Amino acid sequence: MSGVDRAPSQTAEVCVIGSGPAGALIASVLAGTGYDVVVLEAGPRFDFDSRPKRMERAIRPSHSNDSVWGMGGERDAFSASGEQYYPLNAARAKGVGGSTLRWQGMVMRLHEADFERRTRDGIGADWPLSYGDLRPYYARAEQELGVAGAADNPFAPPREEPTPLPAFPPSYSDAIFAEACERLGVTTHSVPNARNSERYDGRSACVGYGTCQPVCPSGAKYDASTHAEKAEREGARVIDRAPVKRLATDRSGTRVERAIYATPDGEHTQRARQFVVACGGIETPRLLLLSESEQHPNGLANSSGLVGRYFMDHLFAGMGGTLDRETRQNHIGFMTSETHQFYDEPGEGTSGAGGEVPAWKGNSRAEDLGPIKLEFLNYAGPSPVGSALGGEQWGDELLSSLQSEYGEHIAMGGLVGQLPRAENRIALDRNRTDDQGNPVPDIQWSIDGRTKRTLKRANEIQRAILEELGVEISWSVGPEETGPAYHHMGTTRMGTDPGESVVDTRLRTHDISNLTLASSSVFPTSGAMNPTLTIAALALKAAAHLDRDL
Repeated sequence: MSGVDRAPSQTAEVCVIGSGPAGALIASVLAGTGYDVVVLEAGPRFDFDSRPKRMERAIRPSHSNDSVWGMGGERDAFSASGEQYYPLNAARAKGVGGSTLRWQGMVMRLHEADFERRTRDGIGADWPLSYGDLRPYYARAEQELGVAGAADNPFAPPREEPTPLPAFPPSYSDAIFAEACERLGVTTHSVPNARNSERYDGRSACVGYGTCQPVCPSGAKYDASTHAEKAEREGARVIDRAPVKRLATDRSGTRVERAIYATPDGEHTQRARQFVVACGGIETPRLLLLSESEQHPNGLANSSGLVGRYFMDHLFAGMGGTLDRETRQNHIGFMTSETHQFYDEPGEGTSGAGGEVPAWKGNSRAEDLGPIKLEFLNYAGPSPVGSALGGEQWGDELLSSLQSEYGEHIAMGGLVGQLPRAENRIALDRNRTDDQGNPVPDIQWSIDGRTKRTLKRANEIQRAILEELGVEISWSVGPEETGPAYHHMGTTRMGTDPGESVVDTRLRTHDISNLTLASSSVFPTSGAMNPTLTIAALALKAAAHLDRDL
């Protein structure tokens, strides 16, 4: 873009790479404290006023979902050589705000057990910090993101204060589910959302466009461009279209000295005292691997050999069909009710006045079943707008068709998590390069038997609830036909042993004294909760440590 200054900052104390929820939060906190901060973002700065056009593009069948935020092409090339194909670009965005530009906006805290998986169950790994350690940062993250929620979840971990905004009321279809769940002894509760149920932090309340994923035209749903702009108001520089190609250390090899980045005007070098890589679970390990040198022949911060290893995602389980009553599908573009009843005890059955969810007939030990988070979908079935735009019908014929297919669909979704496995990894494909001539990331991913059993169990619970409702089930997504939630976790794991991890509890790399990795890449285990609130909490914790160092 002509007239945009993308030259390096001469006095930067902190260089943050990436402007998603971790990078933007850290930049905002440190700039607000008075430090000279520069943010390097690989993608562009999107004009807020372009969002209505992006919404229109999102609902037109002629446009692919990834085109809404300009993903694809040589810049975003990748390989997927694993047993299971990984469609990387289907749900990510590059630009100021990162993938929160297109996320769903659900923000749950991990459960206490998620931090102690090996101690409690003898599998996976323990986090080197506890829920109690992260609890105050969770509370602050909820304030920063503007979380709408309620204290009605009996399965949630303890908290210190209410969320800053009231929860969204249950949708019409949620009320239908609640009746059946009560008869089966299944407890439903609200979903914490990072979207405004009333005006907050200068952003409007949700106005119900219903296109939350991939675009919120009103700005009611939080995205990290909010904190990128706050950082700029505090004096930080946010440089867009500036992909970092590699990090270079000083002669000792123990400190990052500079970030080499490309721009439309040429290559530049940014120096700083502290460096923060906040590029997510794919691009963070990729950048470290690209930063190989004589001192670091296997990539930066990789003395353990674990950079890129233990890649994890959440897998989707779903089931739905039609009901002989009105469901008002697609009136709301996000979830308002869910149940965590099967999160810590996925194999347990329930019983109520009208029936039961049967217990798991197989082995329900933790090595056989993982946590399950179940959701009640408000956007089941075809969208009337999408159906109208995608068909060739007009007038009364179109009206009749819409009336016959709209308003009776209902469905459930759910997430299950993978255990960390070293063979699931992000590597470099040295036979394929991006637009900067760098090897692209290669996702080597597979789905293990435990995850498939957990998906089967999720489907079993979903079927019991839908059958209690009297739904004519017409589709399911389960053990074999499943896909990722695009929650990239685990590729630069956190731990206390430098031989078994990449970063310590403050997210500083064991090998490089001035390099912090702020991302879901540091998660030792995945749980089954959407990860963004935990990403934000860890980022706030890391910012506090960086403040003390500076």
